[in-house]
Amino acid sequence: MNKNQALTYCKSFPKSSEPTLFNLTQFEVFLLDYSKIFRQAKIETIQTLQSSDNYNKSNWNTYLQNKYGINKRHAAGVISSAEGALSSALECRTYNIKQLKGKLKSAKDWLRKAKKKLKDAQKFYSKKNWTNRKTGCRFPLCTDLKTHRTNWQRLRFAIHHKTRYIKHLELRIEKLLAAPIHVKVPRNDVLVVGAKCESYGNQNCQWDGNNIKFRVPKCLEDKYGKYVEAYLGDFERNINRLPEDGSKTWHFYRKGFKWVAAVQFTPRKVERVSRHSDYGCIGIDLNPSSVGWSYVDQDGNLKAHGKISLEQGLPKGKAQAQIVKACLELATLADFYTCPIVHEILDFQNKKAEFRERGKKYARILSGWAYSQFLKP
Repeated sequence: MNKNQALTYCKSFPKSSEPTLFNLTQFEVFLLDYSKIFRQAKIETIQTLQSSDNYNKSNWNTYLQNKYGINKRHAAGVISSAEGALSSALECRTYNIKQLKGKLKSAKDWLRKAKKKLKDAQKFYSKKNWTNRKTGCRFPLCTDLKTHRTNWQRLRFAIHHKTRYIKHLELRIEKLLAAPIHVKVPRNDVLVVGAKCESYGNQNCQWDGNNIKFRVPKCLEDKYGKYVEAYLGDFERNINRLPEDGSKTWHFYRKGFKWVAAVQFTPRKVERVSRHSDYGCIGIDLNPSSVGWSYVDQDGNLKAHGKISLEQGLPKGKAQAQIVKACLELATLADFYTCPIVHEILDFQNKKAEFRERGKKYARILSGWAYSQFLKP
């Protein structure tokens, strides 16, 4: 994994023995009040990022401090959250257009092949001696006994609808390219950016391993004082990669009826527990119905191979349990051969764009394949 890649741990606030209004602690009530100010500042920042060509981050930080009564770090969290939301919206728009263009290309390919199939069939039957030819027609003219419709009629009907579908996709892509970017700004959402040079990795939100202490912005000091504190507890993990030092960015959001604290950080490096891949490795081939594996030595010679069967069409819980079982079997093999596991990286974006033309069975198989579940950390 890239050393600069960040991880995020999430944990909901535990229930307090001394709840306040609406069964919320003082810290959670403060988050409700501050999230309203944070949201208004974020909306204004996004509008400025979209409309202004001479945007200056430092000047805008000062403007937010003066208008909303927050300090520099609070304003930095607003700007970072707004930039991330706008960047995500642009990325989603780009991905959506790319998917639609893939569907358009697939539909046009189908239409071209269908028209050629119909044209070749008409050309075949237009010849006088077609009954004496050694090769038959690749798309024969035959009639369904129930509907009394020929293959050619069904194909012409499909071509007609595919042409309308292509026109609809072209108009949709054209409108998306011209439409402005809309960014959804959620309620009950707060972000506090940290820095590695600050104590506990964050100046305004500090966590000592059990309790979290939040610096109240100036606009709310009269109501809550200078700081608000709450018990959070530790982030229990089998392999905890949260370092004591380093930058820690905190994100507070409300999910259901609970407030959740999410900390983003640069994780500690994972120590190697196996030999390098130059001394041999296990390669896996992920398929919807099985996981094939093969072990090769340092010279690339095949020494062992096998297959782990997977059952399709299972409910979500059983499917996840099946994946866990397969991963444990692979881990046992890696421990036995003392070597790492390597896998292929697949991209199904183009294949998913062909669902409409490939049929329901193909779409069901590919959609039910939990490929991404194998690669989750």
